[in-house]
Amino acid sequence: MEKKERKKLSLTTRIFIALIVGAVVGIIIRYLIPAGYIRDDIVVNGIFTVLGQGFIRLMQMLVVPLVFFSLVTGAMSIGDTEKLGRVGVKTVAFYICTTALAVAIALTVANIVRPGVGMGMSVQDPGAVMQGAEETPSIVDMLLGIIPTNPIQALAEGNMLQLILFALVVGVLLANMGGRGERLQVLCAEGNDLMMDMTLAVMKFAPIGIFCLIAKTFSEIGFEAFAPMLKYIFSVVLALILQLLIVYMVMLFIFARVNPFKFLKNFAPVMGFAFSTASSNATIPTSINTLEKLGVSKKISSFTVPLGATINMDGTAIMQGVAVVFVAFAYGIDLSLADFATVILTATLASVGTAGIPSVGLITLSMVFTSVGLPVEGIAMIMGIDRILDMSRTAVNVTGDATVTVIMAKQEGEEMFNKERYNAVVESE
Repeated sequence: MEKKERKKLSLTTRIFIALIVGAVVGIIIRYLIPAGYIRDDIVVNGIFTVLGQGFIRLMQMLVVPLVFFSLVTGAMSIGDTEKLGRVGVKTVAFYICTTALAVAIALTVANIVRPGVGMGMSVQDPGAVMQGAEETPSIVDMLLGIIPTNPIQALAEGNMLQLILFALVVGVLLANMGGRGERLQVLCAEGNDLMMDMTLAVMKFAPIGIFCLIAKTFSEIGFEAFAPMLKYIFSVVLALILQLLIVYMVMLFIFARVNPFKFLKNFAPVMGFAFSTASSNATIPTSINTLEKLGVSKKISSFTVPLGATINMDGTAIMQGVAVVFVAFAYGIDLSLADFATVILTATLASVGTAGIPSVGLITLSMVFTSVGLPVEGIAMIMGIDRILDMSRTAVNVTGDATVTVIMAKQEGEEMFNKERYNAVVESE
């Protein structure tokens, strides 16, 4: 019996296998199986779509109640309002700094690689806007939009910033109520346990869902779609790698005084899951559970991870920075240092409140383009390959959330971070 148990593959291993097999199957379908009703309608747009999107919907089903109960219990656990405020301010400050660094790295890499040079594009319609793009709100509207006028509506619509504010207020007040709020405290704690158990149940279907998602993506995006955009793709991927291996690893070493490569090794399965789902929100429970194995208390991670999934979008900011330079070169538009500074500021602000769902960065990209006078119609050039890059930048997004979480836990002392557990060899369960 023991030998059989040892041979059983872990969930993370099965997810990685599903990821690789899905990519191989997708490429085979794309190039070796002729187009037709069975391939396109039954397999790709039928079976793969239903099972893949079905899994995504199951994960999305968990997001709102999970984030709400997680933040409420996190705020209750920290308890001390002053301590909660200190952790909150430091966390947001770290998130904003990493995003600003991400945009700066993206602009630097893109100006060196120079994607888009020689394309000779011209603006067909100066007033054109991307179809389906929403009007970008002003900074004032963005700030006021954080405060929910109807918390129930915010919960129903999944407005993450409003949900976070309401959950934090509820958690802080419940902690201060003491015995008077005991029943509600227990209810929220049990609600959080329920959502964690529900997440584990849904995650059993992850290998199947991920296989279908990846297979569908690769069956629809052939190698020929990458060829004209290789320099753009290379610039984005290189900037993502630099953000991951330099910014995050250095931050862990300087601010948390831990071995960054041990973190990278043990957090890799979460990055793989984020890559396959392209959703920061869907990765929240997996991140929290993995961080707990790395010695981070849920008192911290249940607060910082959901917060990061909403306001920390380093990968998305990198895509936006590279896209600005790419479109500027493609249309022959010169950008000044002041324009680049504007891009850093705007992309950082645009990442705050960006929903952790697939491809939402394309919508906020219109805000960044408008800030420096670039034609919004240029977004159409990168839409075709955005899915695969969206998956890559989501993996960086969630790693940034986890990096800041480890730093916050370490700085809050032994109660929040067990360094011995971090340094131990963490086996995947």
